Amino acid sequence: MTDKNKNLLVELFVEELPPRALKKLGQAFGATLLEQLQAQGLAAAASRLTPFASPRRLAAHITAVAPQAADKAVSQKLMPVSVGLDAAGQPTPALLKKLQSLGADASAVAGLKRAPDGKAQALFYESQVRGATLAEGLQKALAEAIARLPIPKVMTYQLADGWTDVKFVRPAHALVALHGAEVVPVRALGLAAGDETRGHRFEAASATVKIAHADEYAATLARDGAVIAGFDDRKAEIARQLAAAAARVGGGVRPIEDEALLDEVTALVERPNVLLCQFEREFLEVPQECLILTMKANQKYFPLLQASGQLTHQFLVVSNIRPEDPSAVVGGNERVVRPRLADAKFFFDQDRKKPLASRIEALAKVVYHNKLGTQGERMARVRELAGVIANALDPALVANVQKAAELAKADLLTDMVGEFPELQGTMGRYYALADGLPAEIADAIEDHYKPRFAGDSLPRGRVGLAVALADKLETLAGLFAIGQLPTGDKDPFALRRHALGLVRMLMEQDLPLPLGELLDRAVALFPQAAPATRQLLADFIYERLAGLLREQGYSAQEVDAVLALQPQRLGEVARRLAAVRAFAALPEAPALAAANKRIANILRKAEGAVDASVREGLLKEDAEKALYIATRELAPAAGGKFDSGDYTGSLQTLAALRGPVDAFFDGVMVNAEEADLRANRLGLLATLHQAMNRVADLSRLAA
Repeated sequence: MTDKNKNLLVELFVEELPPRALKKLGQAFGATLLEQLQAQGLAAAASRLTPFASPRRLAAHITAVAPQAADKAVSQKLMPVSVGLDAAGQPTPALLKKLQSLGADASAVAGLKRAPDGKAQALFYESQVRGATLAEGLQKALAEAIARLPIPKVMTYQLADGWTDVKFVRPAHALVALHGAEVVPVRALGLAAGDETRGHRFEAASATVKIAHADEYAATLARDGAVIAGFDDRKAEIARQLAAAAARVGGGVRPIEDEALLDEVTALVERPNVLLCQFEREFLEVPQECLILTMKANQKYFPLLQASGQLTHQFLVVSNIRPEDPSAVVGGNERVVRPRLADAKFFFDQDRKKPLASRIEALAKVVYHNKLGTQGERMARVRELAGVIANALDPALVANVQKAAELAKADLLTDMVGEFPELQGTMGRYYALADGLPAEIADAIEDHYKPRFAGDSLPRGRVGLAVALADKLETLAGLFAIGQLPTGDKDPFALRRHALGLVRMLMEQDLPLPLGELLDRAVALFPQAAPATRQLLADFIYERLAGLLREQGYSAQEVDAVLALQPQRLGEVARRLAAVRAFAALPEAPALAAANKRIANILRKAEGAVDASVREGLLKEDAEKALYIATRELAPAAGGKFDSGDYTGSLQTLAALRGPVDAFFDGVMVNAEEADLRANRLGLLATLHQAMNRVADLSRLAA
């Protein structure tokens, strides 16, 4: 940093910002400021950004910012020489007018440069453009940073003059802009920049906080304003206090881990103070998922868990004040949470007064989708599909699978799920157990929603797997049948997630269920499905599978080769990919892949369908006879290994065909004039093509 270059601080002090958006707002504000200052030559490529974001401020500290950008040489094309100069070489009126618009006159003509521009010569005017001052550049950067903020919802409010309207995420009350210790004279949102901000609403040492230097921002706010300005610093302090409070309780107790909750609480406080609270132990009779959810979602508390994961009757509150005697804060939070927990207990007690099965009939009155009927109709489709899947897995599963499918959506009509939709499935399991149903049915009711997100666990048992598969298949087939396909980044029915869940279950559990047969049964449940629906859905699922495999480290070429055949048993895909990778490492692989691609092109261009058969008596050339003999010997061996699941061995057996294949293409004319010879040679290639492409489409490996 030169003597003139100094660090820059910009802060917008506003009313409380939306907590779930705060982190993104802070990052976006600082990133756009830096980007704009660099674009104008005021900040260097090596300048470092430190964003700040608290409930009432967005700020950015940027290092090595110049007071003025360097002047730049600019070469501007004016017009073709033939247009700008007459036959005598004198400037035309058009050229003089253009120069005048640039602030120059006829004296600049002599200094104009000529350079080729396409086929003709053009005149260029070279000048020096003054670099922007920091005040000019920051004004532009600040306007851009405010305009590009990812604001969830804009507010319109009036300035103090009572006439001017301003639109921003929240009303702004102060603007700080410091270059070192000097105020940069910029304006934004009706505010003039200064060096004063405000601290904590209740605990700041004074009403205003003066920032003496850009580098002293965070320290000054912490000392005089009782505010930890940095989002990450505040988050780390909250995490430290949570861990320390749990350690004081002892017994291996730990606060619940929830990154989203930690971010939200960080966005709600400026001076975090973690306090220990508790509730009556009798509430622990309610399923802990209900208590945890109400504490997290409604109150932003951190429940304390035993080492086993069991909920305790204690929880942690992140307060925004640090009174000498925190008892009033603790007591207030305990009083607030009690009615919430009492509601949860009431819902749980009321729901258990009616068996889960008694709610099934009412599903016929709940609309699922106006083109797909009610939840009752949907349940009937899922039950039918689940029965088919169970029968394919093990006929002994059918009764329990169909019972679980009947009950899977019944908890949607309970009071608890009505209050907390996130608990659907979870409460169904509890109520099924309370009704005395077997654990595998109860588990299936909860697990049929799994996997709910990337990395989530799969259903615990085969009953749950069957119902989960049926549920996802019914959802996908139904919505595809009515044309509700995802478009771009819009996927309102989470069909991509459903497809990935389906793929994961079939793959990771290596289920003996051909995907095509499942799709046939699912699409057949919807009379409104167009003929193309089934293939559209299959392509959609294989696309999701391809993305998943690439994320797992397989190359696009390997994935393309295997999925081009749309293998029906998804549990085999990993073994096929391993075989392709091993084959690709063989020295014969490139030549065979190229030959396979050539064969595919020949067969595609052949007139009419090609019969994959060979009449030995029509083989004339030595090379075609040798290829026929090699194929006849190696294809059965490769096929046997394929049928036994040894995909790697199958492809490696075929590697011995390289020599005969190369010799065939070197010495045999496939498209012979004689029709019978041509048909026979195409039949030989078709036979070879079938033998080589059972594991994967090897032509996709060709460079």
